[in-house]
Amino acid sequence: MTEFPMLSLIIFLPVIGAVILPFLRSDNEVRWVALAFAVADFLLATRLLLDFDGTTYAMQFRETIPWVPSLGISYALGIDGISVLFVFLTALLGWICILASWRSITRRVAQFMISLLVMQALMLGVFCALDLFLFYFFWEAMLIPMYLIIGVWGGDNRVYAAFKFFLYTLVGSVLFLVGILVLYFQGGETFDILALMEGDYSFLVQAWVFAAFLVAFAVKVPMVPVHTWLPDAHVEAPTAGSIILAGVLLKMGAYGFLRFSLPMLPEASQYFALPVLVLSVVAIIYGGFLALAQDDLKKLVAYSSISHMGFVTLGLFALNPRGLEGSILQMFNHGITTGALFLFVGLIYERTHTRRISDYGGLMKVAPVYVVLLAIFTLSSLAVPGTNAFVGELLILVGAFASNMAIGAFAVAGAVLSAAYLLSMFRRVALGPAVYEKGEAMWDMDGREIVAALPLVVFVFWVGFYPQPFLDVMHVSVEHLLDQVYGAYR
Repeated sequence: MTEFPMLSLIIFLPVIGAVILPFLRSDNEVRWVALAFAVADFLLATRLLLDFDGTTYAMQFRETIPWVPSLGISYALGIDGISVLFVFLTALLGWICILASWRSITRRVAQFMISLLVMQALMLGVFCALDLFLFYFFWEAMLIPMYLIIGVWGGDNRVYAAFKFFLYTLVGSVLFLVGILVLYFQGGETFDILALMEGDYSFLVQAWVFAAFLVAFAVKVPMVPVHTWLPDAHVEAPTAGSIILAGVLLKMGAYGFLRFSLPMLPEASQYFALPVLVLSVVAIIYGGFLALAQDDLKKLVAYSSISHMGFVTLGLFALNPRGLEGSILQMFNHGITTGALFLFVGLIYERTHTRRISDYGGLMKVAPVYVVLLAIFTLSSLAVPGTNAFVGELLILVGAFASNMAIGAFAVAGAVLSAAYLLSMFRRVALGPAVYEKGEAMWDMDGREIVAALPLVVFVFWVGFYPQPFLDVMHVSVEHLLDQVYGAYR
């Protein structure tokens, strides 16, 4: 165990904040204390990223404490060049979610902030866990606060959306548990993730476990055809819930492929790579067409997430360095860009109480700061050169073409579709004559909202113009992952 348990502190600091919140006297105090704990957690995650050594694939900041030795269960934490980026992303979006909820959440504020902080702790635990039982605990426990965030503070159909989200993910989790138990008995009755990666499993075992994991992770991504819970969850969730869903939760499935399917089941991963690539292209194109048909801002961004996450799984199962690095970077980019788009949908909904694109027009005249920042994130989602998504998408397409020319060619169509629905949305919302006449008057972004958006703007351009530091962090870990898939890095 390291001298200072940095990972445990990062995971459980939000829980400490959640324990304190019920004892505070006013909703305003609750907001400020929750924000303080989330910002402190972000500062620790930033220090973690700065102290990370990108020259080795070995797990760093290790913590191991026996938990149930008789069953091979331990409290084991550690991060590599893949997981450290998602720890940082989760902590970054945590305090942004609190700022985004400052004015929109007015009832049961303490309970809402508790749910956010506990959710953040569990998501951080997923990315840090090195014990499969511990990982599954964090993975499953996340369902509870997310169910509450949607079901209690969501829209009119929140109960239906929350139940659908819970049901889909629970079915996937059951299959995940079955796969875990198979690996436990086949791998020497241990839940140690690093030890299980060294296991020698027959192809038949790998194939069945891969299939179970595929369903579980596909639901989380989500991949077509198990994607239908996502639009309902996004539409009914409060703004912070949508940011968490898009920014972090959708990454859990792709992270599962990276942490379990590829290193533990290498033969099956290669064997099933082509079907997953086909499903990825289907998601890219189908999600794009669905987004193109939407008049609801939130649904448009939700369906665009299905398309963009299709690029992520495309790069993962290209099974080459460019594809994998592009996918990991795009997971980070998607959290920044799509999280920001949901933030901006929430901001405009607070003012107008409508999400219909046809209800808007001419916002540039009344909210220029809002429109300029919206334009930045729209261009990022379009993967325009100079923005973060361009780098990730380019690497993914290079990897896809290297793996399968036909698959790569079909994937390019997704980029064309994204241009169609995003540019159409921006034109109708921001430009042209003003058409919004309902409810209260529009006003531009205030200081709190700008503070929430500016860090995301920074990462759009930082990754867009200088992605090398992010690629350096993951490069050695990606090489090692490909060693595990192929037996020798090619």
